[in-house]
Order: sequence, then C-alpha cells, then structure tokens
Amino acid sequence: MALQTKTGMSNILRYVERLLDRINNGTKAEDRRIAMVELQSVVAENHAAQLAFGAMGFVVVLGVLREERDDVEMVRGALETLVSSLTPLNHSKATKIEVEPSKMNADLLSREVDNISLLLSLLAEDDFYIRYYTLQVLTTLLTNSPGRLQESILAVPRGITRLMDMLMDREVIRNEALLLLTYLTREAEEIQKIVVFEGAFEKIFTIVKEEGGSDGGVVVQDCLELLNNILRNNTSNQTLLRETVGFDPVISLLKLRGAAYSFTQQKTINLLSALETINLLIASGPQFESGKDTNSLTNKTVLVQRKVMDHLLLLGVESQWTPIAIRCGFPHKSVAYLFQALRCIGDMIAQHPKNIDELASKVLGEEPQVEPALNSILRIILRTSSIPEFLAADYVFKSFCEKNPDGQMMLASTLIPQPSSVTHLPFEEDVNMSFGSMLLHGLTVSENDGDLEICARAASVLSHLLKDNYQCKERGGGGGMLLHCALHILIYVPCPLFGVLCVMVLKIELPTPVQALGAPEPLLHRMVKYLAIASSMNNKDEKRNGKDVFYVEQMILKLLIVWLVECPSAVQCFLDARPHLTYLVELLLNESVEVCTRGLAAVLLGECTLYNKSVESGKDAFGVVDAISQKAGLTSYFLKFDEMQKSILFSSRKPTELRKPLTRSTGASMVDIENDHNDSNDKLNEVHPVLASVFDMGFVTLVSSLESNIREQFVEVYSKPKTKVAVVPAELERRRDESDSDYIVRLKSFVDKQCSEIQDLLGRNASLAEDLTKSGVTPEQRTTVPHERVQVDSLRRDLQEISQRLEMVKSEKTKVESEAVMYRNLAGKMEADLKSLSDAYNSLEQANFQLEKEVKSLRSGGSTSYPDIEAIKEEAREEAQKESEGELSDLLVCLGQEQTKVERLSARLLELGQDVDKLLEGIGDDAGVPEDDDEDEDE
Repeated sequence: MALQTKTGMSNILRYVERLLDRINNGTKAEDRRIAMVELQSVVAENHAAQLAFGAMGFVVVLGVLREERDDVEMVRGALETLVSSLTPLNHSKATKIEVEPSKMNADLLSREVDNISLLLSLLAEDDFYIRYYTLQVLTTLLTNSPGRLQESILAVPRGITRLMDMLMDREVIRNEALLLLTYLTREAEEIQKIVVFEGAFEKIFTIVKEEGGSDGGVVVQDCLELLNNILRNNTSNQTLLRETVGFDPVISLLKLRGAAYSFTQQKTINLLSALETINLLIASGPQFESGKDTNSLTNKTVLVQRKVMDHLLLLGVESQWTPIAIRCGFPHKSVAYLFQALRCIGDMIAQHPKNIDELASKVLGEEPQVEPALNSILRIILRTSSIPEFLAADYVFKSFCEKNPDGQMMLASTLIPQPSSVTHLPFEEDVNMSFGSMLLHGLTVSENDGDLEICARAASVLSHLLKDNYQCKERGGGGGMLLHCALHILIYVPCPLFGVLCVMVLKIELPTPVQALGAPEPLLHRMVKYLAIASSMNNKDEKRNGKDVFYVEQMILKLLIVWLVECPSAVQCFLDARPHLTYLVELLLNESVEVCTRGLAAVLLGECTLYNKSVESGKDAFGVVDAISQKAGLTSYFLKFDEMQKSILFSSRKPTELRKPLTRSTGASMVDIENDHNDSNDKLNEVHPVLASVFDMGFVTLVSSLESNIREQFVEVYSKPKTKVAVVPAELERRRDESDSDYIVRLKSFVDKQCSEIQDLLGRNASLAEDLTKSGVTPEQRTTVPHERVQVDSLRRDLQEISQRLEMVKSEKTKVESEAVMYRNLAGKMEADLKSLSDAYNSLEQANFQLEKEVKSLRSGGSTSYPDIEAIKEEAREEAQKESEGELSDLLVCLGQEQTKVERLSARLLELGQDVDKLLEGIGDDAGVPEDDDEDEDE
C-alpha cells in the first residue's frame, strides 16, 4: 500500500512537471492554455499536486502574470491556479498529512514583496475576472500569513489605495475587497490610518445605504466590521468620524422600520454590530481612567443629543419582539457580547450627569399606559427569566447610581410601602406602582418557592441606591424610614434641608401576612431572615422552580455589607435582634456553604465592630469581638478572609473585561444558541455570571479595604479597657470588727493588685490580637510560643555579643588597612628608586657598547698602537660597581626591615580572617625589580 502511494505521488510529480514545462516552453498558445487548465484542475484536487506546484510552479506562473498581460486567458488561468494552490483541501486522506500544502504555498508566495506588488498591479486590469481572482488570492494569503502580507502591502506604493478603489467597483469585486479590508484592518494601525485617509467612512456608509441598512445582508455586517476595526481604541479616527460624517448614519441603523418588527438572523447580527459601534465610541480608551476620557465624554454627549437613547430604549426595553441577544446579550464560547442595548444604555450614562438626567426624564409607552423608563427597567429585573437580561438591566442601575447622590436620593424618596391588598398582587399587575413601591414589593415578597430570587435581584438594586450615600442610609432623619419602611405608614411633608421630600415615621403597624404570625419587623431584619432561609435551602440542596439560585446568599450579604458601611444606626438596628449575631457566627463556621459566603459573613461581623457606636453591654464593639472570640475564635475568623481572597471570584477580578470583536464566525455561532442561553451559562463559564456581577471590581476593592480596617479595629478593641464595671467582687466587702484603717489598707492593696493584673492582661490581649491579625497562628503553634520566646531571647543576646565583636574587628581592620596602604606607598617609592638605578646601569652598558664598537672600527682601520680597551672597560665597571654598591646595600637594609613588618602584619590579618593576597593584590604590577645582570659579557 505504501509502495502504491509513493508510486502515485511520483506520477503526479512528473505530471505536474510536464505541465509546467509545456506552459513555460510551449510554442503554441492554445497548447499552453490547455496545459494551464489541466494544471489548475489537478492542483485543485490533489495534495501531492499542491506540494509539487509549490516546489516548482510559482516561478512559471508568476512569469506568466508578469510577461503575458495581453493574453487574458493565460492570466486568468494562472490566477485560478494560484487560488487552487492556496486553498486547503478537506478530503479524508488529508488528515494524515503532517504539513498543509496550502499554508506552505502561502508562506512561499508571501515571502517576496515583489510578488505582492505584482498581484496589486493586476487590480488595474480591465478584465473583471482578473481583478476578482486577484482579490481572492490576496484574501487567501491574508488568512494564512496576515502579518507578512500586511507588511508587504504597506511596502508597496499606493497598495491600500488600489484596494480602496475596488470598493467602488462592481458588486462582486466590491464585496471581495471589503472582506479583504476587514482582515487587513483588524490589528494594523498604519493600514487603518491610510484607509480612513482614502475616504473609508463615506464609502462604508454609501454601501450600507445601498444594501438596505440593518435589513441588509452579510455585506452590511462586513461594512460594520470594517468600521469597528477602524474605530477600535483609535481616538483620532473617532474624532474624524464625529466632525466629518457624523454619528447619524450609525444611529439610523438602530431604527426599527415597520409596524410589525421582524428580526431575521442576519438583521440580529447587523444590529449587534451597530451596537458594538456605539459601544466603541463611548468606551474609554485603555490609557484613560473611566470618566476622564474627554473623547469618550464628547461622543456620549453628541450621541444622546442625536436621540440615540430613544432607539436604545426601544431595542432594550420597549420592544418585546427584539431578540434576547440584542436586548441584553449572553456569553457563549468565551465571547462576551457586551455591546447589547441595555448595556449600551449603562455605558452611555456612566459618570455623565447630563445623560443620567436624560434617562431619568424618559417615559415609555403610549397614553394612558406610560411610565418612567427606570420603572420599566426595574420591572425587567424583577420579572425576567433570563439571567443575562437581569444582569444587563442591573448594570443600568449601577451606572445610574455611581457617583450620583442626587439620583440615589430621588429613587430612595419613592420607597413607599403599599397596602396589603397591593403588595400581594402578582408582578404582572404592578404597572401603577412607583419605583420605590415596586422595589419594596420585590424585597418584601413572601418567601415561597422562587420569590427569594426576586428578593435577591431587588436587593442588588437597593445596594446600588445605598452605596456611598449616607443620606440614603439615614433617610428620614435618624435612619427610621429605610430601616422600618416595611412596618410603618409614611406621610410626606416638604423638607427644605435635603431639597426632596422628607419622611415622618408614624409607628402605625402594617397588617402582616397571615403565615407570618408575628409582629412586623424592620426591612433590615427581613433581609437577614431571607438570608437564613436561603442558607437552609442550599444546605438541603433544594432548588427553586427547577433552578439552582445558590447566589441569593451572596447578593443579600452584599446588600447588608454596603448598607452597614459607615452607618452606625444600621449597625445598631442589625444588633437589636440578638439572634443575628449568633446566626452570622454559625454561618461563618458552616463548612457546607460557599467559601465566599463565609468570607462575606466575616466582613459583616467586622462591620458590626468597625462602625459600632453603641455603649450597651453585649451590643458594643467589645461584645461583638468577645462573641466572635468565644464562639469561633479569632484564628478561625481571620482565616475566612484569607480563604475568600484566594477564591476564584476574588483572584480572577480584573479592572476591565476585554471585549472581543463581532465577526462572521462569532456572530453565526451566537445566534444559533438563543433558545438555550440560560442553560449554557453554568457549563460554559467557570464563574457564574451573577457571581461575577456581585463580585465586581468595586465590591472586591471595598471588601479588601474593610478587611484591613477590621484587623486594626480588633487590635484597638483588645487594647482598650471597657468603660464601665458592672460587678463588684465579693472580696471587697468589709469584715466584722475590721477597723477603718485596716479596711482601707486592704482595699488599696487589692486594687493595686487588680490594676496590675488588668494592665498585664490588656497588654497580652493587644499582643495576641496583633499577632493573630497579622499572621494567623494555629492552636497547635500557640502551645510552643513560650519555649520559642526563650530561644529568641537567647539568640538575641548572642546576636548582640557577636555584633560588638564585629565592631571591634571592623575597627582593627580599618587600622590595619591604613597601615597596609602606607607600606604599599613606601614599597612603591623603593621600587621607583630601583628602577632609576636599573635605568642608569642600562645607559652605562649602552655607552660601553658604543665605545667597543668605535674601538673595533679603529682597529680595522690601521696598525697603530691603541690603549688596552679591556682594561679601560674593567676599570669603568669597577668604578660603577663601587658607586652603586653603597646605595644597594642601604636599599637592601630598608627592604629587609619592611619585609619583616609586612610579614607581621600579614600574620595579624590572617588571625582577623582577612585575605592577605587580596589586600596586596596589584602591588608591584607596574614596575618590577629588574634581574641581576652583574655577569660579565665577554666577547
């Protein structure tokens, strides 16, 4: 079988080689055209032919394109062959091939810039098919080698300009050029600038208008994808669009036409693409903080002025025919569709006061059935069965209330309980309720199956109303209204202090539900009750209405934490019911609940200490800390913080969530799962979307800051004595027949002893609390602390002794080093003297050598008698030796003395642990002692 395969591949290789030879060397034009057609056919069907063509055929085919422009059929055939060689084959046999021939061919073709330049030049040809096949070749190359092709196109003069000209060509070529430009502009910023300079905005909107706007086909989607690529994180391009074409063409895409709205799959994707464009315009750049990007703020202002809010409300709130993907979006396959209508509204009003006021003034519906837009969005939160729609609507309220105290007070002022006949109506009949009444209806609804989820959703909205707003928490002067709004009938009277309606609380009890059989209770207490019910139902692994709503506990705990922040009256109301403290400690120790639930319970307990202003015994900060210490232990308590911080909900939090662009593939896969989006959330995401919304970046930051403050508060509570003493010891009673002086002396000694013990205990408590809050010592480790302290004290004393010895050694080392430097300088001076003597001796030798040379020359010149040169030489040498012997003897004596000193210092340094060789390193390198040349040179 393998032999047959090899034989087949060899035959194909020879066949392709013969065809290429006929094309390259053929003499008849018709025969060459037939060979080109046969080559294209075999390359389009066989992997081996693709490999053979990549090895031998590019030179031949590119030569045809370069030199035979007049032969249209040959050029067409060459381009078709290139397309076939670059297109992957999906045959079953291809799965065993290690290297994909089409990718290898694309890499070979895109390596040379001249090849891309040649292809771009073909776009100027008049023949329709030549331009069409050229665009197909470029698109295929871009799919396989995007980076290299982008660089090559930029390197070709007017390369992008030629592609932009294709947008004004015939429809088929225009569509191919549009698809090619969407690929080119996804990440190449330089290409984006050139495309905009070539009039991309005008051409894009012209094509969109010709195709029918949002009712058009996939061409509209490609146009919007190209537009979004140009605008994404590009402030200059956004500014140019705003100041030239304007935002009206984008807003017009959101208009729903006709009385009966119909949403096809393609129209849904087109609307999502338009919503993505809106979101790109209003999103802050990555280099700016939210609310500080002037370009984003300007875009928001202009968009709202052009009435984009009306279209978004129609898509996201009013229209019941709008697909769920457009109203709120849902996650699928790791693609976050955060550019839907409701989230667009939230982003549009985020930290923009004018847009917030615009949304607050909007009313929806037709007379007489009209209501504020915020009421309609709240109804979506309480009614919808779609989790993504709830999260998107909740995001609107989060954006509305963030850094908007006036808006929070406006919404809080509508919290008016309704009579019993109204509060028990189903949500379908709550059209006439105010915003606050509807919210209270959701919060205080009976705790039957399914209602706890509605309560949790309403609690999320209430947490936005209360966040960072002390007046809302203390609404009604003293905290009465919001804490007891479920108990009392409220009467409104004007109040100039706040500029809104203040509330006078009359303690007239509302009728309670029959099944409650108890006295009315504050809203805060009701929320704790629902928290306990949710915990018990989760412990029993129960499901409500067939849905697992395990996140109810976290949502209610988040409301309570936000409510108690910097609000002592709320803390006091919470502690008024003594079982609350016991329940929180039990929840803290309940191993069957989620880690984050136990952590949030620990935070709530810490707030009861941090913001506690009570002086009542058992309800003050010391009483709360003492209860935690007695029932749970400080070690176990603070470990809950550490466990929560290590959970995925805290560790995976990021400042911003990246939004992936909507492309053809992601858009098609998104629409296919619209019917089962709720069921896929838990499977496709590691973190449940509701929990991700609860533990957003702001809440995680708040919890982290509260944790550090709580630790400090525990230390402070343990460090300070209680303000009051409730019990007097029996030992202080006066004994019979005890004189006054004896009684006073005994009392004084007892008090002194008690004071001493109390101060000692307070010191121990402070030290213990500080150690626990910082390190978290386990009970097993606690038993070894005294023994370890003894060891630490012993080690500390040893360290002090060693430090003193080290200081002495350092001083001796400094002294020895100074002496070594002095002797080093002296030795250098002596070496210099020796060098000068050596130089003098060398000069004398040279003079002798010159004299000998002259004597030899004179002897060779005649036979006259000359003085004895050897005798003169010997005499001069003796005189020189006599002169130098005296100096050398003195120098040797000095060197001997210095050598003795150096040896003694070296021995001392070795005793001190110093490296003598390292200290003497470098001495004598510049000038060494010359060798002794006292031997006579006899010639």
